[in-house]
Amino acid sequence: MSKSKVFWTDFRTVAFGDGLNVKLQKLIKKAGIEQIDMKDKFVAIKMHFGEHGNLAFLRPNYARVVVDIVKSLGGKPFLTDCNTMYPGSRKNALEHLECAWENGFTPMTVGCPLIIADGLKGQDEAEVKVNGGVHIKTAKIGKAIMDADIFISLSHFKGHEMTGFGGTMKNIGMGSGSRAGKCEQHSDGKAKIDEKLCRGCKSCLKECANGGLKFDETKKKMTVNENNCVGCGRCLGSCNFDAIYFENDTALKDLNEKMAEYTKAVVDGRPSFHISLIVDVSPNCDCHPENDVPLIPDIGMFCSFDPVALDKACVDMCMKQKAFDNTLLTETMEKNGGHDHGDHFTNLNPNTNWKDCLNHAEKIGLGSLDYELIKV
Repeated sequence: MSKSKVFWTDFRTVAFGDGLNVKLQKLIKKAGIEQIDMKDKFVAIKMHFGEHGNLAFLRPNYARVVVDIVKSLGGKPFLTDCNTMYPGSRKNALEHLECAWENGFTPMTVGCPLIIADGLKGQDEAEVKVNGGVHIKTAKIGKAIMDADIFISLSHFKGHEMTGFGGTMKNIGMGSGSRAGKCEQHSDGKAKIDEKLCRGCKSCLKECANGGLKFDETKKKMTVNENNCVGCGRCLGSCNFDAIYFENDTALKDLNEKMAEYTKAVVDGRPSFHISLIVDVSPNCDCHPENDVPLIPDIGMFCSFDPVALDKACVDMCMKQKAFDNTLLTETMEKNGGHDHGDHFTNLNPNTNWKDCLNHAEKIGLGSLDYELIKV
């Protein structure tokens, strides 16, 4: 079996030469994106628009390069993401789009529409069978993502406090899940209700098909019937007051493996292409309302048809870099007695194991850990 090909280029430029946008364009074409027939096809470009206050997310300029290539091939592109599970500035489509606009992502700057794939409240989802799924048999994916004929991911490679690092599979698997889909990956538990925030409007009750919610007529508050609640997360998107929540109680190994299975649900059965940029490698997810200083130097831009090989190539390249001083990484290592695991992401979050996601992804046939790295 031949190795998966991963193409990459660094961020070096020369005075009055090609800029990074041109370098990215050449890289994507060299990697073979023109092999995909995009004529009159809807093309979903999945990326993260950044949380309010975070400045580590990918700039809109990179998205514009991908959009222009898709258009040149006759495709009909749209940038997309799904709403968040947690309260914040991206928990519904209105706030999510406003956040994206403030962070520079507009039809004018990126050259195409922006669509929040799981709709206004995060409830517009497609149920997608996971071939070979161990934890997930049917994934809940943002409907607009599944309606597209072709899927492209554009990811910011960084650290992550729960999955070790956030790369292509984090962007696709977790990012493409509807609010209920994210809940399914993060939690094995039941819904919980904060009585202080509950207004007693009963809108969540309409979404529960299992008798998992019960209205307390005395308190005029909604409560959870834990005997009936199946943890589906449908109630989460219906609450406008953030009164419903799920604790992140899934074991991290299971979380990583579920994320791989959600990724497989998204890409199975249609053309897909994946791009990942190792730049501003912040210690935490771009969902944070802040970003700490980068852990390692900027490395480059990578792309492949294989999301597993792409993540493996990126993490391998990160391991070759010398960590910067005065970062969360060095502070964490000092607190842990200076122990070096020989792995930046394990040193940063010793309780995580990013290998669980990659190994499981290969096991279920999502891609290969065996790759050939080609410099462009």
